[in-house]
Amino acid sequence: MKKKAILLILLCLIIAVVPLLMIKDSEFGGADGEAEAAIAEVDPNYEPWAESLLEPPGGETESLLFALQAALGAGVVGFGFGYYTSRKKYSN
Repeated sequence: MKKKAILLILLCLIIAVVPLLMIKDSEFGGADGEAEAAIAEVDPNYEPWAESLLEPPGGETESLLFALQAALGAGVVGFGFGYYTSRKKYSN
């Protein structure tokens, strides 16, 4: 069981790191940038009707907040799966 877990962790790391090492000089953009470009193409005179309440000081801060949001979501989902799995196991 321990070997299987280590193998799966290594496989996850390989899947995450190899594409980053193989793709050189690329910029990873989000869906916001793509949506903005599509809107500008459809209607060049479009004016946004809402603004951000909080503007992060830089791209690094935005990435950090996104990573924290993803980690929190993963923690909640993992806790839920663990709770329901152990509830079934210890309900006897």
